[in-house]
Amino acid sequence: MIAKTLRKKYPKFVFNSFDFKLKKKGLEIFFNFKIEPNIRFSPKVLIEGIREREIKRVGERALKNLIFNLGIIEILSYWKATCSPKIEILAGALNKEQIKWWKELILKGMGQFFFENKINFLEKNFLKIEGFGEKFERFEGRLNENRILVPVGGGKDSVVTIEYLKKMKKDLILFCLNPNKNQKKIIKISGVKKRIFVKREIDKKLLMLNQRGFLNGHTPFTAYLCFLSVLVAVLKNCKFIAFSNEKSSNEGNLKYLGRIINHQYSKSEDFEKKFRFYSKKYLAKNVECFSLLRNLYELEISALFSQFPQYFNAFLSCNVAFQTKSGTKKPIKKWCGECPKCLFVFTSLYPFIGEKVMKIFGKNLFEDKNLLPLMFQLIGKKKFKPFECVGTKKESFLAFKLSLERWKRENQKLPFLLKKFSSLL
Repeated sequence: MIAKTLRKKYPKFVFNSFDFKLKKKGLEIFFNFKIEPNIRFSPKVLIEGIREREIKRVGERALKNLIFNLGIIEILSYWKATCSPKIEILAGALNKEQIKWWKELILKGMGQFFFENKINFLEKNFLKIEGFGEKFERFEGRLNENRILVPVGGGKDSVVTIEYLKKMKKDLILFCLNPNKNQKKIIKISGVKKRIFVKREIDKKLLMLNQRGFLNGHTPFTAYLCFLSVLVAVLKNCKFIAFSNEKSSNEGNLKYLGRIINHQYSKSEDFEKKFRFYSKKYLAKNVECFSLLRNLYELEISALFSQFPQYFNAFLSCNVAFQTKSGTKKPIKKWCGECPKCLFVFTSLYPFIGEKVMKIFGKNLFEDKNLLPLMFQLIGKKKFKPFECVGTKKESFLAFKLSLERWKRENQKLPFLLKKFSSLL
């Protein structure tokens, strides 16, 4: 469906309310959204293992505030179906500074969505946000300075963060959202005993709308993870949250309507600084958010990851592996070997672990002729950098160059992709 038609037909998105209950499994959270005139959503979140004493320590009004803000970032997954020109928030109050902050996140964090759906997000009166509800309180309490919450995404980055923090002898709690088999395997290999799992349940009506042709696309997932992590950190008495976002995420993919579109905006340094400001002022005064890998490029992280071979058969960062096409297919749950992420990870690891990378992927991606257009995109020679969490164009070029040099040292005949890359040099 065309965005203009949907925006006219569905003029307002409403965040009506939220609720939470402490159950045997943990803290269950409910959100109530509506796209006027007649579409309703009721997504749920379950934070496992939360106890009554943790709820009491946080306090009701501070807990409500953290859940309320989690609800606002949850909005984006549902708002995008119609891209309604107005978001009305009745579940809690927002001041002018907060509204400006949220609007900037939406416009920058959903740039890929706007580009792919041909939406002019710079037009006058494109989006209005209003908040009329109850005013809550940020969390003011002190937190355990020796305890660090570490979000585990299942890729090589969080593995490097875990291993280096273990050397500091800190009290680590590993945190997973909708944990899969690979994430659980990483946690087991790490030897870290404390962990907390969160289950996020998407309302199935959203998948039905997607199948009917309503708007769909990328949302700033890391921003969602940030808000959820602060809530979990406060509940589990953690002063620090150690993310694993790298320097490479600062590079955008292309220009659209004169603005840089960055698939990884919510992983970027710009967003990290702005989220830290928002979190301290409006969420939890004493929570410290940072990324341990902020000054490293993806290629440097691959070099560090190569020192931990125990994880080679556990990590999995291919996004195709978990895609369901809005519930129409089952996820393959393994490296697809066909996407930009697979090609980048393969190429960035080969210079450091050689043929071991082929055991990880089950084949030699350098021999796949179908990946040639993706190689050109990764190194900046064709179209634009793929909408994936990959390295910068320069480091992708360097990864192929280092792979070529290692291959020449250890083998005779060049595989297809490296032969094509060699001709570029």
